[in-house]
Parts: sequence; C-alpha cells; structure tokens
Amino acid sequence: QVQLVESGGGLVQAGGSLRLSCAPSGRTFSNNAMGWFRQAPGKEREFVAAISWSGGTVYYEDFVKGRFAISRDSAKNTVYLQMNSLKPEDTAVYYCAARSYGLGISRLGADFSSWGQGTQVTVSS
Repeated sequence: QVQLVESGGGLVQAGGSLRLSCAPSGRTFSNNAMGWFRQAPGKEREFVAAISWSGGTVYYEDFVKGRFAISRDSAKNTVYLQMNSLKPEDTAVYYCAARSYGLGISRLGADFSSWGQGTQVTVSS
C-alpha cells in the first residue's frame, strides 16, 4: 500500500476556490490511477474525480463537472484537485486514493487500495 498525504483544505466562502494536493509518503505513484472522494457529515463517501496513471483519462462526478479539475504532476509526484465555484454542499472531508500499480482508472471506492487521512473543506454561504 501507498501512504498518501492530502493538503490544501480549509474554509472558503461560496464561489471561492481551493486546490487540494495529494502526495505519497516514501515512494512514487507514477503508475497508479488516482482518485478523489469526499464524505459529508451523515452521508456516505462519494466519488468526486479520478485520473489514469498516464493522466490521459479523467472521470468526474456530474455534480463537479465544469467546476473541479483533477491533474497530476509526475515530476512533483503529486495529484491535484482544483476546486472552483465552490458551494456549501461541497463541504466534506476530501480523501485521496490510489489504485494498485498498473490498474486502470475507476470510479469505485472499492477499487482503490490506499487512502489518505483526508482534508476538511468547508464552504460558507
């Protein structure tokens, strides 16, 4: 398993932006498909976005299309989630996740073998 560390969460007003970062601890993940998930209080974890190991394919959940963008920088060994036009309903703990080496992109949380501890995103109205 890969140890993942998220950063970049915080408190922002509605309409604002945040950029989340995810980096592994102790190894690279250049050949791992990556994803972002979120969990709001009292709700189940839900898929947000995913990116293939090459960066050539991305998936988004409908509620973030046009507002969020997932990307990866292999040189920095980091995956990003740029979040624009944030809404109060985007408030949640955001988790970074990695699939095992060489596997394809996925929207399913059960397909990811490594998870970060999460970073809180709070959007005020």
